[in-house]
Amino acid sequence: MDQNALTLFVEIVEAGNLSEAARRLRMSRANVSHRLGQFERELGQQLLRRTTRRIEPTEIGLRLYAHGCAIRNELQAASESVALGKSLQGRVRLSVPSGYGQLVMSDWLVEFKRAYPGIVLDVMFENRVEDLMREEVDIAVRVMSEPPQNLVARDMGPVHYVACASSAWAREHGMPAELGDLPHVPLITSAVHGRQLRVSAYLGEERHEVLLEPTLISENFLFLRKAVQASLGVGIVPDYVFTEELRNGEVVAALREWRLSIFGTHMYMLYMPGRHRTRAATTFIDYMLAKARETRDSAMSPVTAE
Repeated sequence: MDQNALTLFVEIVEAGNLSEAARRLRMSRANVSHRLGQFERELGQQLLRRTTRRIEPTEIGLRLYAHGCAIRNELQAASESVALGKSLQGRVRLSVPSGYGQLVMSDWLVEFKRAYPGIVLDVMFENRVEDLMREEVDIAVRVMSEPPQNLVARDMGPVHYVACASSAWAREHGMPAELGDLPHVPLITSAVHGRQLRVSAYLGEERHEVLLEPTLISENFLFLRKAVQASLGVGIVPDYVFTEELRNGEVVAALREWRLSIFGTHMYMLYMPGRHRTRAATTFIDYMLAKARETRDSAMSPVTAE
């Protein structure tokens, strides 16, 4: 059996269609299709069912794919064994949320790159989980309450939302004193497109839910940060957006007795189970989890509302 053809077949299955496989392999789509056809004729078996948008492996194709993955993983493991003693090499494709990625993880990523200059970091700032299923990324970091059952989820710590405003806005307008005040102030926050924004609020075991209609909405937390600092209203954002400003009083928080949540209560690092992880990816995962633990352990005590 042609090992190169088997490798090509594995790439096609993981890409989901011939065009994407061609892009990843830096080949023409016609060439990929031709070589796949040759492989199927050599084996005398149909390996893929083609639809208008995707391709799916047949039963024999699934079995062959499993063998192909095992062979590829063994080759990767062999290559890494040879590389022991040399500087760590490899590539890590990472997807991180825009806010947490830029405001918290950026420094960690820079430190990691300095420590492991031979590892290529390919970082996307976005919020889609499905990229992990399509193998567009190796690792994703996401805010959620419950991680998907089909993914490995490593808890990076709780996410605390705060209702906050610039000290200038607070002096002029006053801060919300009750949970029910939130719908009556100009709110700045992120929301899921096409859905009514709901904030969950917990006081001990007691849970409340409040419908909100923000006056400024964006998935870009750096923009939301500027809007709050510009005294445009009350932001409902994760506390890491204003760590220093909450400490020095430039930004003040209200309703601190409540635990607020919009998208989820924890930050998770997600990756596919069963997929071979390179030494570069394993090293990266351990490094980031250690940084998250370090940050969590040294977290400041809650800021007193003014």
